[in-house]
Amino acid sequence: MGIVIGIDVGISTTKIVGIQDGKVISPIRIKATDPITSLYGAFGKFLYDNKIQLADVEHVMLTGVGSAYIDKPIYDLPTDKAEEFMADGLGAKFESKKDNMIVVSMGTGTSLVKCEGDNIEHIGGIGIGGGTLQGLSRLLLNTDDIQQVSNMAMQGDISNINLLIGDISARPLPGLPMNAVASLFGKAKNNTRPEDIALGLIWMVLQAVGSATILSSLGSEIRDFVLIGNLTLLPQCKLVYPAMEKLYHVRYHIPKYAEFCTAIGAALSYHQK
Repeated sequence: MGIVIGIDVGISTTKIVGIQDGKVISPIRIKATDPITSLYGAFGKFLYDNKIQLADVEHVMLTGVGSAYIDKPIYDLPTDKAEEFMADGLGAKFESKKDNMIVVSMGTGTSLVKCEGDNIEHIGGIGIGGGTLQGLSRLLLNTDDIQQVSNMAMQGDISNINLLIGDISARPLPGLPMNAVASLFGKAKNNTRPEDIALGLIWMVLQAVGSATILSSLGSEIRDFVLIGNLTLLPQCKLVYPAMEKLYHVRYHIPKYAEFCTAIGAALSYHQK
């Protein structure tokens, strides 16, 4: 059986994987100034790096917002498009090995996809994500380089930014321990250090996404949330989400190939068809 290639085409970044015999082949991502350049650059590099010939490729599956700009087969190979939310669900299920969960796709904004057995359903989302972090960092830190912001945040102290229950109450409130956040950025001052602001911005975005996810699960028995997308690469995820797990008795999972799950799901959708 040939290789099925899944490509998640963004406006400036393309992610590409191969699936063969149920295994993921060498995921990569490429940045460019436009989706066409990004896609063909990623495709060429993927074939070259893995010594794959065009004849080895059985099918190409495209997804993502940038795929709308592609209206012809890739190098005359059989090419189809996968619905993005379905790709999110299939990729997250494949990587997490879970059947019942909510997939949290943390991109420019955040989309939520509920998976219950074979049923995969987009249930909503929020306009908070990587785009929010970039925009606020541009305004407050004079940079929109997420890696730079994350590095700054590693030197930050969140106690200088967030107001905790312990700051406003002499004892814990029902269901809320003293170290629970009462107000994001509630302690920020005019002379707050840039490192603290950077950490506060990341914390705010990650916690907002986590809270929306928990609220989306109310009324169901789902307590597993699988995080996918570029924001899963932030090391601060290991600070924010364990605290929320303990507070709300839920579980957040970040799969090995979390940032490539949509591309993986696109490839898997070919076999689903």
